[in-house]
Amino acid sequence: MEPATPEPSPNVKKSLALASLLFPGEGWVQKEANIWVAKSRVSASSRESAKLAWEIDHARILTIRGSVVYFLPEQENADALGKLSADTVIDGQIVELKAVTGTRQTLGFEFKKGYKQGAALKRRCPGIQDHSVFIRLFSALEIDSVKAKIAGELKNRLDEGSFICYFENIGKLHTWTYGELRAIIRKGKKNARP
Repeated sequence: MEPATPEPSPNVKKSLALASLLFPGEGWVQKEANIWVAKSRVSASSRESAKLAWEIDHARILTIRGSVVYFLPEQENADALGKLSADTVIDGQIVELKAVTGTRQTLGFEFKKGYKQGAALKRRCPGIQDHSVFIRLFSALEIDSVKAKIAGELKNRLDEGSFICYFENIGKLHTWTYGELRAIIRKGKKNARP
């Protein structure tokens, strides 16, 4: 008797379900453990292949910790913003991937861009509750400074999700919900009252 094929993890099921809902009819190719890529991206140009390899490198930070990543098809927008939607579905949630090497201002700008990309994709399916942004931070910014900056960027935004940040200089991964970060702003306002 042959051994039974192991049942896919809940993260695989959730991620495949959401990726397929967002892009019906798209096929998925497993590139490595816990990483699948839209078939339409596999046969892309060498420039696109290099970009995908770079994104997969960032995703490994999460997959080595057990996350499951589905890389979504590329969607270009003709306007100055460039990409219209998020890069991935990770553990059943829309997640935009970014890398930051600059200042706090650059961090804020990249987060805002990633947030908008995730929100744009979320609007395609009204049942989706949240979207997140993952930033691989190469700059030597302090954790509290990063949290405060992202909290400020969330001040007038109401979507749910998480900010996931890998601090390259110290090798640490941190995740905060948008609600936790917005609470920093509310706490600061309470403390500022006379």
